[in-house]
Amino acid sequence: MNAERGLFLALIAVLIGFGTLMVYSASITSWPTDFEQAYLSRHLAFLLLGVGLAAAAAHVPAEQWRRLAPVLFVVTVALLVLVLMPGFGVKINGARRWLRFGGFSLQPSELAKLALPLLLARMMAVGWAVPTIGGLKAKTSAGGGHSPPYRWTVSRRLLLLLPAAVVVPLVVKEPDLGTAVFLLVGCAVALFAGGWPLRYFVVLGTIAIPAGVALMSLKPYQMERITGFLSAWDDFEQAPYQLKQSILTLGSGGLNGVGIGKGRQKLSFLPEANTDFVFAVVGEELGLIGTVAIVALWIALYVVGLRMLRRLPPRSFESIAGFTLLTQLVLQAALNVAVVTALVPPKGISHPFLSSGGSNLVMSLITIGVLVSLSKGSDAEAIESPV
Repeated sequence: MNAERGLFLALIAVLIGFGTLMVYSASITSWPTDFEQAYLSRHLAFLLLGVGLAAAAAHVPAEQWRRLAPVLFVVTVALLVLVLMPGFGVKINGARRWLRFGGFSLQPSELAKLALPLLLARMMAVGWAVPTIGGLKAKTSAGGGHSPPYRWTVSRRLLLLLPAAVVVPLVVKEPDLGTAVFLLVGCAVALFAGGWPLRYFVVLGTIAIPAGVALMSLKPYQMERITGFLSAWDDFEQAPYQLKQSILTLGSGGLNGVGIGKGRQKLSFLPEANTDFVFAVVGEELGLIGTVAIVALWIALYVVGLRMLRRLPPRSFESIAGFTLLTQLVLQAALNVAVVTALVPPKGISHPFLSSGGSNLVMSLITIGVLVSLSKGSDAEAIESPV
């Protein structure tokens, strides 16, 4: 376990180091100035903060994360409400998604990516399904074993949807439909890890998909993203500027790339080159070899992470939360690559550890710290609970 944990952290360190290099390279402008130095300094400041918080999170016992889950959820909801209030939330391009404290900005929806899985894991963990007497797990009269867990009724299963029903509408209100969908997917992963019946996913999917389409139709710019994405595969000249520049940037690198710092597309041609579309810069400067290497790193990270968590008791708090957080992190990287390569409609989503620092970098590092903590397991004996 310790060897797997060490390899897991080594892979994270490689991604962080590579990301720092690419942030600096992607920030270089047509006329080199202190601009790229400012971006690098900002990135390093967030990186230092994130590593410190991750180290602290890794030393928090797993049982303590279970206890803190409701508190963290309440804090997240309060921040999501606060960000929607004029005078508190910072409005940029028509959206209120950030809280600003001096020179530091916080995106509460990033905190929700941690709070929701932890709360759902707590709700599905053994302590919620096993009868208790005076705060202690009840014992059977014969043999001293644990009593059978409660059977999960339909109403108790549906109660697991309550946290998402509180958080997701607040994120949609910002508006940030992409993050709202991502949070729903994260909740689905947690429910799957907790043993939710497949028929429930089918029923909710038939309701959620039409509702999502109807919601997008209310925002013209969101429908334009969909139609523009479809145009990219039908008539490339009609594709949105961002997607065209992303594909051109990736393709111009060829097999080996043009070299670190020598890319031209980032010179005012490719928007958000050092944030959401940094993967395209990797493709231009390091070529197909560089992009495949990044994908391989993420695959290796996921496999090693799963092996790190495999000894945890099935459907325990640690197992459910750990699997969900790890899957969310890798899924976010996969979605960023899919956006950059025009495989899914464009959506502003950062590439963990590679995009220029901010709330996402700090929360990604904290997630790693929580994963390390959860992988150590809990001293409490876990009992598998059917849901």
